[in-house]
Amino acid sequence: MPTIYMIRHGEAAAGWDADTDPGLSDKGRAQAEAVASEIEKRVGKKLPIFSSPLRRCRETSIPLSRAWDCEPVIETRVAEIPSPIEDLDARGPWLRRLMSGTWTEALTPENTGGGKVDLAAWRQSVVDALTGLPGDTVIFSHFIAINVAAGAATGDDRLVTFRPDNCSVTVFETKGDSLALVEQGREADTKVN
Repeated sequence: MPTIYMIRHGEAAAGWDADTDPGLSDKGRAQAEAVASEIEKRVGKKLPIFSSPLRRCRETSIPLSRAWDCEPVIETRVAEIPSPIEDLDARGPWLRRLMSGTWTEALTPENTGGGKVDLAAWRQSVVDALTGLPGDTVIFSHFIAINVAAGAATGDDRLVTFRPDNCSVTVFETKGDSLALVEQGREADTKVN
């Protein structure tokens, strides 16, 4: 069974309601260095590295990619939850409202922009990306995507099953077309960024 080390990106330089694709803050870059060392010690061998296409994940993957002398594979299916809202001021409240509920509630026309985004398909694509991996892999991803995987592994319909801290490592095993949660990542009172 392949083991997946799913890492939330480091602290972003701006929040979800301030920038559509922020890079890392200075603290986020330090967190990326620390998690690279943690993974190297923990895994003990080079593994494939996948990253969301968003800057904060790509930048978080740099220290580990450099240490293992490889380029991360960009995987769009582990990117952040798509938003039907273009206005940055309105995106934050939309996401906070979603995060307090369940996927059943999130899939209403009100939350999908009248069908502008297909949250059900996105949610399934996260699970498909993980269950389709042929071997052990490190993935740099996002708060909600990690929660999608945790919810799929535990049968929990809530959008937020736990609050992964920046650069926390959540470990899953794939079992054919399903996921098992091996280790929940470190939690923090953190904002989504």
